[in-house]
Amino acid sequence: MIKRLLAKREEDVCCTVEVSNTFESLHAHLRFDGGVTVEPGDEVLVHGEPVKVPYGETAYLRRHATIVRAGWFERTWTRATGDFEFMELCEFSFSERATL
Repeated sequence: MIKRLLAKREEDVCCTVEVSNTFESLHAHLRFDGGVTVEPGDEVLVHGEPVKVPYGETAYLRRHATIVRAGWFERTWTRATGDFEFMELCEFSFSERATL
């Protein structure tokens, strides 16, 4: 029973990596084929060479990825504590004027 709660499984999928390095946007997105999604606690490893996109360009690359699915306990823990970790990324100011 405990082994099942902690068990992880791997799933291999194909994906498209979009990397943009322009004045308007600096981002990277990963889209899995076949409507595959990741859930809280899952880990994704994209295989292949590091992506280097020159300034002013956007690249779309086909890659292979491995998704390590979280076990029941890890998924539940991630859902329960995820909101607290997100709050660490936020900065709040309750004054009339925000200064950084």
